[in-house]
Amino acid sequence: MNSRGRLFIMSGPAGTGKGTLRKILFEEIPDFVYSISCTTRKIRPDETEGVDYHFVSKDEFGRMVAEDEFLEWAEVHGSYYGTRRRDVEAFLDEGKDVLLEIDVQGALQVKSREPDVVTIFISPPSLDELENRLEDRGTESPEQLAVRLRNAVMEMRHAREYDYIVVNDKIGRAADELSGIIEKYRSRRKAAGVGSGRGNE
Repeated sequence: MNSRGRLFIMSGPAGTGKGTLRKILFEEIPDFVYSISCTTRKIRPDETEGVDYHFVSKDEFGRMVAEDEFLEWAEVHGSYYGTRRRDVEAFLDEGKDVLLEIDVQGALQVKSREPDVVTIFISPPSLDELENRLEDRGTESPEQLAVRLRNAVMEMRHAREYDYIVVNDKIGRAADELSGIIEKYRSRRKAAGVGSGRGNE
């Protein structure tokens, strides 16, 4: 029988490169599962439904909240985001390790409910660099950019509440550090003789 998987959370301000790091991570680590969040925000040109997010209406999101379908949910930058509980529990029960890429509010909600969760905060090298990255991305208006920068300051105040802080100064180095954190927990579990999320070997 597979042991129960472990839940990992990755958070950080918009523009810190979380999406890029996640894609690298899943190329490097086999049998690792990404739990796709639901959101009410509009889909971006480079995003795909069911790959990046499940894009839902505010009415549908409200129904899911009312029926307690979310492990966590929060309002971020004027849109709602949430992680479906059934998706995460199903993967963990199958013995698979799961990654959630969620905001600080959601991460702290999950941490209070799941004592074994591993939390990782992705930090920019500086706020100036973060502003440059957001401007280069070109997906926000000046007003939206200002909101994201204000929120970034607030989010970074919570960084020390996470188990690990990874500074994304260079994408390759940050990806290696992130992979190392996850593999450390997998190696410990394998050494203990309870599998690595891939079934007993």
